[in-house]
Amino acid sequence: MAADTSRTRDQHGQPGGHVDFRLQLVTVPVTDVDRAKAFYVDQVGFRVEQDIEVDAAHRFVELVPPGSACSIALTAGYVDAEPGSLRGVQLDVDDVHAAHATLRAGGVAVTDVEEHPWGSFCFFSDPDGNGWSVHQPPGLG
Repeated sequence: MAADTSRTRDQHGQPGGHVDFRLQLVTVPVTDVDRAKAFYVDQVGFRVEQDIEVDAAHRFVELVPPGSACSIALTAGYVDAEPGSLRGVQLDVDDVHAAHATLRAGGVAVTDVEEHPWGSFCFFSDPDGNGWSVHQPPGLG
């Protein structure tokens, strides 16, 4: 007798059905974990979730952006990614001008705000060159 797969198929009849995929952690490759932690916490305003020394050669530092369910992990040597190679991670905000002012006040080198029909943006990089965008969706603010 064949197994009942009706509950494991999506609306188009494809295997898999409905699965929630929640983005939980983004790995940020850095050269100096302490320097990166100071930047993200003291200048950008992220909160420390955990800072654990795994062994003499490895440390796990998890930081959470204000208002986010997703966190970042600062890594040196954990993943096969060059420090500074992260691009395109977007932080959504209700007011990009307030976020811009907060970043500037923290000493972050941030671009001027760009206004587009699909939203308003400013951009910054961490000390290793990992690039971030700050986005305000259209209609907010």
